[in-house]
Amino acid sequence: MMQSTQALPMPMTLPMAAGSLETYIQSVNRFPLLSAAQEQEYARRYQRNEDLGAARELVLSHLRLVVAVARGYLGYGLPHADLIQEGNIGLMKAVKRFDPARGVRLVSFAIHWIKAEIHEHILRNWRLVKVATTKAQRKLFFNLRSMKKGLAPLTAAEVRSIASALKVKPEEVVEMETRLAGREMSFEADDDDEEDSYAPVHYLADPAAEPSQQLEDEQEERVRTEGISRALATLDPRSRRIVETRWLKEKDAPTLHDLAGEFGVSAERIRQIEAKAMQKMKKSLQSGAPRALPAPAAA
Repeated sequence: MMQSTQALPMPMTLPMAAGSLETYIQSVNRFPLLSAAQEQEYARRYQRNEDLGAARELVLSHLRLVVAVARGYLGYGLPHADLIQEGNIGLMKAVKRFDPARGVRLVSFAIHWIKAEIHEHILRNWRLVKVATTKAQRKLFFNLRSMKKGLAPLTAAEVRSIASALKVKPEEVVEMETRLAGREMSFEADDDDEEDSYAPVHYLADPAAEPSQQLEDEQEERVRTEGISRALATLDPRSRRIVETRWLKEKDAPTLHDLAGEFGVSAERIRQIEAKAMQKMKKSLQSGAPRALPAPAAA
């Protein structure tokens, strides 16, 4: 659980949590710390000859550092053992990239890598939906809660102060505060939930999207369309033109006077033709699905 082979080119034997996390922590605390001279020697041996024994000594002497760093992230609700696991990966990456010629101790260099791996693990697993993807959002995610003075929402002055301190935009501070204050909700209620009727599945579901309902709607529409087509086919061209433009046109339907001018008759004559055509169509539609036609345009 507590070892990884992802960061170094060959397997390294590291202590494992045999029975409990406490046992693991006690075991890593027994590894002696290295002096500056020892650390430099092991680092040069690994850098020059890829001596995995030297790299192992560097890792073992800093495992207690990973435990301490991981403990600082327990407030996110993730298992301490998982945080240590990710931190160990970061430690091995640091050992692989450590340059003893820079004159700094490994502890100063490794903290960055340990925290980076733990941060990635928290962001992947804290919630189902990622709350931080950009650099500014990550900075706010890991600092905002500690910078808030209480549980109350941030005031405008506090937002400006935090934004200035972290060098981010005030609106990004407000957005992250909202994200952190939210909580995840199961789409479907648990089996033992007495208030399952309040689960989102009950009020977000679209009954029209149910497959059987869609098939029924499509069949009904097909029957109506075929029935209308058959009924229109029984009309003469002038009557069909009047019905189609007055009843079936979705926009800018002509008035009785418009059609009267088109056919050179009175508006009353157009109304009579229309009424007669509708009666004929109704008789034709009696064998099919009824259709509720929209109101015609005003005369």
